[in-house]
Amino acid sequence: MPDTPVWKDEELSPIRDKVYQYIKQAIVQGVYKSGERIIERELADQLNVSRTPIREALFRLESQGFVKTLPRKGVVVSKLSPEEIIEIFTILAALESLAMKLAAQRAEPSHREELKRMIEEIDHALAEPVFDQRSKMYHFLINEIIFRAAKSPRLTQMLDGLSDYIRAFAHVGYELPGRLRKATEEHRALALAVMNGEGELAESLTKIHLENSKKAYMEALEKE
Repeated sequence: MPDTPVWKDEELSPIRDKVYQYIKQAIVQGVYKSGERIIERELADQLNVSRTPIREALFRLESQGFVKTLPRKGVVVSKLSPEEIIEIFTILAALESLAMKLAAQRAEPSHREELKRMIEEIDHALAEPVFDQRSKMYHFLINEIIFRAAKSPRLTQMLDGLSDYIRAFAHVGYELPGRLRKATEEHRALALAVMNGEGELAESLTKIHLENSKKAYMEALEKE
């Protein structure tokens, strides 16, 4: 479970947003597993808040598909069907590949320098005898740089709407032996292609990466 936050009295106005973010991150990070119950009373006691912001947060998460309410069971973390998983990865492949191509075309020197530094950090991580699990953060940092470089606010907005699904999928897929290292190598290749202005290559590598991610996610689910 993420560290229990401490909220001051003067911060009570956005408390519902803080509770929402806390629960969502717990789901995205795999603290709450698919099918697991989320009990309002226990969360309210843990976060030292009333049940009202908990209920509001869960309602918001249900509208986004992260949780659902089942008869005689209450609120549980949603489990996506194979069809829904394939649909999301298909959308991601279309949107992310476009973002990568645009970034390769539009990136400014500052963006390319950021990507160069990320590549150097990845090379260092890959050279270590034991691959650092924290390296998964490189994936999201690279995407953040590339989405900025693409200079397409609407496209970024659509990708942001799927970012939590991306993190949840990645978390599950990384449980497969060797997948985190392989995914890091794939992101390095992507970053290099964008840095060098190779739009077509970046687009192709993105589709390959997401296909590999989808396969890893599906395989991990089958082993659960």
